[in-house]
Amino acid sequence: MYKKILLPTDGSKYANKAAEHAIWIASESCAEIIVLNVVETSSLVGLPAEDLIVKITEMLKEEGKLAIEHIVEIAEDSPTEAKCEKTIKITSKTKEGSPAEAILKTIEEEDIDLVVMGTSGKHGLDRFLLGSVTEKVVRSAGCPVLAVH
Repeated sequence: MYKKILLPTDGSKYANKAAEHAIWIASESCAEIIVLNVVETSSLVGLPAEDLIVKITEMLKEEGKLAIEHIVEIAEDSPTEAKCEKTIKITSKTKEGSPAEAILKTIEEEDIDLVVMGTSGKHGLDRFLLGSVTEKVVRSAGCPVLAVH
């Protein structure tokens, strides 16, 4: 039923729980998983030193890389049925910008069939201050979205 599943991750426990669901669905439908980490750089714009912005961005990218690697480890450790002739294909992507916008753009660019994402990220306050990324994706995505809590 699904050919491409988008799994946004920020390394939070909710993203890791979503990964378990995405991996199971992918193993049942022989789908590819695209793991996406979005480095939100908008909050760095007002910082005084350019080199500080570059260093923080690199740190955030490294944190995102670790989050993606953790998802790959979860997939490798997951017992999957032998329904598919091959192992689950996992592709990783990192983007910069607004998480909701980057997720929605990736849905269109990659012709995503299903998004599986956590209900909350690492920064719970974002939900009250900016509106939930998950909520924005659920309201605007052109495909089904599974929100995992």
